Amino acid sequence: MTAALPGLVLALLCLLWAGAQVPVQPDLDTEKFAGMWHVTAITSNCSIFLKMKDGMKSSMAIISFTLEGDLAMKLVWPLAQIVPRCPAGHLWGPLGAQEKRDLCVMDTDYSHYAVLHEVQHSETEPSTALQLLTREQDVSPQLLQKFMELIPTMGLTEDMLVILPKSGEWPEGTGWQ
Repeated sequence: MTAALPGLVLALLCLLWAGAQVPVQPDLDTEKFAGMWHVTAITSNCSIFLKMKDGMKSSMAIISFTLEGDLAMKLVWPLAQIVPRCPAGHLWGPLGAQEKRDLCVMDTDYSHYAVLHEVQHSETEPSTALQLLTREQDVSPQLLQKFMELIPTMGLTEDMLVILPKSGEWPEGTGWQ
């Protein structure tokens, strides 16, 4: 037991160091960043995501900031293709108050793309994700290549990646047009 303790301490220090190495957009302009974005690519080690990723389509994200300056993100996923028993527009999935998510903006040019890093702290399954957001549904090959280069730096692999196909038009009256 005592022989394993130094190894455990070293492993924990490595994890802390790796978590501290997430680059963050310097001097983020929250007014420029807030608004509607398309989620065009995601990579994650979350087991639920990995089971669903092949049936996913691009979603919409509305980004805002709290009075304290924390990033708030609302997502609308077209889940009818993934979960046929769940009509479009209905909430689906595990949303527990016991789960905490840390989101940070790693990189953005405000008008075309943003890369978000997410860590979900869960007692059952902690996970990490990278999301590529774009103002338009189309993503350039150069931007996609830049995103893919970040994947291994965050401890993720390309087999965890999904490049989301367009989800089509949003229904009238939803405010997504």
